[in-house]
Amino acid sequence: MDIRPIKTDVDYEWALAEVTRYFEQQPEPGSMEGDRFDVLSDLIAAYEERHFPLPGADPVEALRAFLEATGRTQQDLAALLGSAPRASEILRRKRALTVDMIGKLSKEWGIPADVLVRPYRLAA
Repeated sequence: MDIRPIKTDVDYEWALAEVTRYFEQQPEPGSMEGDRFDVLSDLIAAYEERHFPLPGADPVEALRAFLEATGRTQQDLAALLGSAPRASEILRRKRALTVDMIGKLSKEWGIPADVLVRPYRLAA
């Protein structure tokens, strides 16, 4: 498996190019290519968190940025949270993230919990 740490912008661009090719045809979860995709996505997310922080981002903005940066979709969020309507409501600010949801996002996707627990406004 050709994976290396992301230490520079060149490494970052390489990793993005590698992950991008999986967007059209996602690898089977648990396969060698699926594992490679997951590891590269995690490395990219960690690099972005260190080098492109979202200091003023509220939890929904941070979640949207994470989805975009890692190539995940609202459907992936729905699968993690167990409900498509719930994922939609969160992204549309109709429902607040719960402690359980924050725990899942942090454990499964590596999103720092402190980013997700910040107060934010829901839509009227």
